[in-house]
Amino acid sequence: MAFETREQVLAKVLAQKRPRCPHCGQEMKIWEVPPITFGDGLGWGTPFLFLCFNDDCSLYRQGWDHIRDTYAHKASYRCMNYPGTEQFEVIPVFSDMGGRGQIVDEQVLAEQDAIKEATKKGFSILAECYVSKDGPAVLKILLDPAEPVRVRLKAAEMIGDIGELEAIEPIKNIRLGNEVIQKQLDKAIGKIHERYFTKECPFCAEIIKKRAKICKHCGKDVAGA
Repeated sequence: MAFETREQVLAKVLAQKRPRCPHCGQEMKIWEVPPITFGDGLGWGTPFLFLCFNDDCSLYRQGWDHIRDTYAHKASYRCMNYPGTEQFEVIPVFSDMGGRGQIVDEQVLAEQDAIKEATKKGFSILAECYVSKDGPAVLKILLDPAEPVRVRLKAAEMIGDIGELEAIEPIKNIRLGNEVIQKQLDKAIGKIHERYFTKECPFCAEIIKKRAKICKHCGKDVAGA
């Protein structure tokens, strides 16, 4: 199963047509699930949902009386939809402002647009680097923390295809804090060794020929290593 970042999930949600609340017909808002579990403790299974925040919605207006009369609590309901489905449910709120702090606002949308543009630009540059076999430029993008995750992941994959032996040491010293990219970097090192018929000496860690029997750097026997 491919791992998806929150950015990738949000990008998919943003690309979907927003559903309309079946109770009032108003377009629902993208809502970021808070980092706490609810109900059965299992969460909602997605970091983003669609919620209706229309205070004139019949579900919301009637919910106050229903919960007061049934449970003797001051609360109501908001209509909730799972992105990409026709599944509508309800979520309790305890004030007019309940849940509004997690609405994905215009600033977040603008940030996502910026990430999209940066990703598009990054992929374009990487395509040019691949054609020109410019490994150092790919490595530079890989090391840049300002680049989007998807761009750096692609750079990690590409460096294995066009990177030279000199790229192995910088790659080995990279610690990105992203498990997916880190695994791709390990694969990239293996690809570079395959392309140059080399390996790493198990004693001194220097790069030597795969068929070498004695390490030219430390003099140890590496036959079969």
